[in-house]
This record gives sequence, C-alpha cells and structure tokens, in this order.
Amino acid sequence: MRRRFKLDSKEREKLGKREQKRVAINFRRALVGVLVLFTLLVLRYGWIQLVQGEELAARVRHETGEERLMQSPRGAILDRNGREMAVSLMMKSLFIDPNNVEKGKEDEVAAKLAPLIGLTQEAVRHDIEQGGGFVWVKRFLSTDEVAAVRDLIRTEGYNCLGFQDEPKRYYPNEELAANILGFVGTDDVGLDGVEQAYDDLIKGVVAETFVQTDNVSDRPILGSVSRRVPRQNQCKTVQLTIDSTVQFMVEEVLEEAFAETQPLSVTALVMKPKTGEILAMASRPSYNPNHFEDFPMEVWKNRAVSSIYEPGSTFKSIVAAAALEEGIVAPNDWFMDPGFLIVSEKRIENWSGDSFGTVTFTDVMKQSINTCFALIGLDLGADRLNKYARRFGFGEPTGVELPAEEAGILFESDDMRDSDIATMSIGQSIAVTPLQLITAMSAIANDGVLMKPYIVKAVYNEDGSVYEEAKPKEVRRAVSSETAKTLIGLLEQVVSTGGGQKAKVKGYRIGGKTGTAQKINTDAVGYKEGSYIASFCGFAPVEDPEVTLLVIIDEPLGTYYGGQIAAPVASKIFQQLFRYLNVEPSSDPFEGKTPAAPPSPDASQTVVHAVVPEVIGLDVAQAKAQIEGAGLKMRAEGRGTAISQDVAPGTAVVQGSEIVVRFAP
Repeated sequence: MRRRFKLDSKEREKLGKREQKRVAINFRRALVGVLVLFTLLVLRYGWIQLVQGEELAARVRHETGEERLMQSPRGAILDRNGREMAVSLMMKSLFIDPNNVEKGKEDEVAAKLAPLIGLTQEAVRHDIEQGGGFVWVKRFLSTDEVAAVRDLIRTEGYNCLGFQDEPKRYYPNEELAANILGFVGTDDVGLDGVEQAYDDLIKGVVAETFVQTDNVSDRPILGSVSRRVPRQNQCKTVQLTIDSTVQFMVEEVLEEAFAETQPLSVTALVMKPKTGEILAMASRPSYNPNHFEDFPMEVWKNRAVSSIYEPGSTFKSIVAAAALEEGIVAPNDWFMDPGFLIVSEKRIENWSGDSFGTVTFTDVMKQSINTCFALIGLDLGADRLNKYARRFGFGEPTGVELPAEEAGILFESDDMRDSDIATMSIGQSIAVTPLQLITAMSAIANDGVLMKPYIVKAVYNEDGSVYEEAKPKEVRRAVSSETAKTLIGLLEQVVSTGGGQKAKVKGYRIGGKTGTAQKINTDAVGYKEGSYIASFCGFAPVEDPEVTLLVIIDEPLGTYYGGQIAAPVASKIFQQLFRYLNVEPSSDPFEGKTPAAPPSPDASQTVVHAVVPEVIGLDVAQAKAQIEGAGLKMRAEGRGTAISQDVAPGTAVVQGSEIVVRFAP
C-alpha cells in the first residue's frame, strides 16, 4: 500500500523557486553557447573576407574565367545613305610572356608554335629572347590559327601564351574612296584621311574585364562579359556626304581615262554647289586600305586637297567674274587680239599660236584667248585681281574635314610685276588645290555665293543619337547675282559652241571651262618642257545647277589639251550623274530660233586693249618689232639705241596708239 505525502504550501513554494532557478541557469548557458557560436562565425567570416578574401576570390576567378583586355570596336564610317564604308571586326592577337617560358624549353615552344601561325621558328624564338612580361607574337589571327594555338596551350600547358582581342579595320569596298577614308594602323590609330581626322571620336576603348569561360572551349559564357561604357568622346559613327554610288561611277570613268591617257594621275570631284557637300572625291592611281602597306606611299596622298597646281584657263572664270563685276568688260565688248604680247620681257601667246583678230568678249571666253585675258588682268591690276581670287577662296585652306589640306599660293600684290599680273590672268603664277577650284566654280553656279565645302554629314553617338551635324555654311558673296548670271551664260557658250564642246551631254545645258597648264619644273627655274595638266571644271544643268564637276589629268601622253581629253571624261561622268540623280533634261532656250550674228564692230562699240612693251636699249628694228607685235604703232626720233619712250612700259592703251621712241647713238 503506497504511502502518500502531502506537501504543505511552504514546501511547494520552495520547490517552485528551485525549478525556476534551474531553468534560468539552463537559459543562460544556452545563450552563452549561442553567443560563442556567433562570435566564432563572425571571426571565421572576417578571417575569410579580410585575410583570405583576395586569395580565394582570385582562385575562384581563375577556375571560372579570366581577366582579359577587351577593346570596343572602332566606330563605323558610312556614306550619305548609310552604307558601310569602314567597319571594325574583333579579332584575336597572340602574345607571349617570355618570363613565364620554362628554362630550356624556349626552342620547343618556338618549334611547336611557329607552324601553327605561319611564322618561322627563328621569329618566335626572337620574341622569346626579348624578355619581359609581354611581347606580341602575331596580330589578328585567323579562326583556325586561334583554335590551333588553344589546343597547344591545353595539351602542352603553355601558360606563357595568351590572346588579346583587338579591332581589325575592314573596308568592304576595297579601293573605293580610299584617299578619303585613309587607313588604321595595328594599334587602332587612324593614319590618314577621315580615319586620322576623326580618330579621337571613333577610336575604340580598351578596358580590363573579367570573362567567365567554360572548361571545354575556353570561350566566354553568354552574358558573362561586363558591359564596357566608352568614354564620352569615343566609339562614334561618322557619316560622310559622299554618295558611294556616285563615287563608284566616278572611279570607274577615271580608271578608263587613266588607262587611255597614261598620265601620272587623274583626279575628279563632284560637289553640290548650293550646299558645298562633296558627293565624290577620287584619284587614280589609288590603293586598297585593307592592305595599305603593300602600296607606295605616294598613292596614299589625297590629291584633291593635298596637291597644288597651276590651274591654267579654268582660272579665267574667276578673272572674268572680277572683270564683269568691276565693269571692265561686258559680253559684247570688242577686242583686237594681236596673237601675242610682250609684258615685262615675258612673251604671252595664244594656245594656238595664232591671232583671233577682232572678237567679242564672249568669243574671248569661248576660245580662251590668252592675250585678251592678259590685257583684262592688267586693267584689273594686282590688287583687284588678288581681291577676287581671295573672295573665291583661293590662297587659304577651305577648312574641309580632311588632314594635310594645302592653302595654295598667291602673290602679294606689292610684289607682282606686270608679267605676274598677266600670267596670273591666264591661270599661271598661281597655285590652287582641286578642292579650291571646284568650290570657286560652285560659287559661280550658286548665284555668286561661296559655300564652305564639307565631307562629313554627321557624327552619331553609340546609341544612335546625333553628336554633331553639319549644315550648309555660306562663306561670303563673291560676286553679285547679276555678274554670276552673266558669267553662267558665257560658260554655257564655252561648252555649247566653244572649246569645251566635248563635255556636252545631249539634252542638257552645261556650263564650264577647259584648262591646259604647263607644269612648273621642280628641278629648275621655269616650266617643264612637254609636261601639261589638262582639266575641265563645270556645272549642270545651267538653269538650276545641281552638281559641279572637276576633272584633272596630270601629264597625259600624247594629246594634252583640256578640251580634247578632260572634257570627254567630264561628259561621261555628267551622263551617269544625270541618270542617277534623276536630273530632268533641259529645255533649249534657242529651240526654233536662228542664232543672231554678233554686231559688226564700229567706233562706238570697239574696245581695243594693248599693253605698251619696254623697248629701252633696243635698236630701231627691234623696238619696232616689239611695239607692232603688241598691236601699236611706233614713231622713231633719232637713230641708234632707244633711250626713252613717251608711254611707260606696261601701260594699257588703245590698240593702234602711236608710241614715240627716242633713239641716240
């Protein structure tokens, strides 16, 4: 029989306190244990993060990927219609760490690596012998070469070899517009053309980036490459004013002309006269910028902006503009062409060597009569001649967005003799660039307003937004609208019935001027015998000019007159331009009308010019020949040698005037 114990209230209270104390002790022990475990965990975490963190992170990065120098591609270059003219492809280049090549295995590495990348064993061994931590072995490997080297690294454990991504510039159209685009060196540096001029904006960005790779192919895992943000002023796209179709058409015609005339070079430009936009700029011989190193440096040069030459008779358009603007001549003014002039002991004669007799200024333009233009230039004088040359943009760079632009050469007015004035008036004693000349002719076609030429239409940011955009810029008014219209009419007659007839295109009204200039002798004083530059510069259609065209043929073999060989080239280009640009045929303002004969000269109409030659020191016969050769008469006083003349040499006088010359023993 169990005994039951009954606890009184005091005992129960005592027992409860003892139980509470035991629970409290157990709770404190548990709390201390938790705190100790947490402290240990914090210490361990701190040890891993602070002490071993870099080592463990590096181990993980090494096992899951690698640090690579990544470069963003160079910005593209587009034509005016968005067609790609220069793009960048990312390719792998191979380097070696000579310090990491195992001792005694230098020849082994070279022997196994060289045949995989198309190099000699000696070349690879030379790279290793350079020492240091980084030496390029080969730039821009093919896909097969990259795969072969990767297999070699895995099988042989050659951790001394590595790859680096680099952009390789590619020009999909090869030679097309090569002299405009330029080319890029192996370090992504623009070395010529637009590539050089806009290098700071389109150059790619190099950044060190961690790339996760798989364990099999060593290729980056999709999405593992961190996004690289380029610097604000880089990786942009440049869009040109060039139309690649127009450029192609021009280059095709130049290729044919180059083969036919066998010159040193041919150059052509096409411009929109109302805006100054350059649609085409081409030269032959040229080169392929994908392999620029295989071509001589001379062909890299952009002759349109970096070469200067004496323009010859094409410059007479500017002289005519100045004379018309100053009121010195009018289309129906009459001239007596003496066939040759002697100005400051320099003989100036016509291209034919003959006299054209009594002619109007319209005929002077159509036949490009040197003697009459020399007389007009002397009437203008050095100051006014140079003033209009500068108004039309000669003597200073145009500011086009291309490197190495020449300014041309103009005499200082105070330094010009009469012979300099006379020769400048026929396009000699002045040096211009092709771009300056077509810009000046465009000003005539644009109602007398000179526009700034430009070849870059816009620059775009990486996201496609506009960074900068070019707009037509008026430089100045060169001549009045009335003068421009009169001159356009004269230039149209040069092509329709004058020396530029071979530039005609049936159904279209074209204005222009031919030129034939003897080349300066760079090895001696004077001009190079038998060496000429033939050219044609014109615009169309006359009623509303849409294009200006310049063709230059440097030292052709055989025929060298601009009207004979440059004008036909211009005609071929004009034909293709009209079709491509959908230019409507011109209406003939003279259709159904009989051309009016020029009025017969009479005393009130005839404008006769002559320049007095210097005859001091000559005998009577010699002096008479000089004066009569200039279209003047001589009255001799005395005998022997000329000691004075009543009109100073170089003075412009009425044709047929009498010059009194005094002679003494």
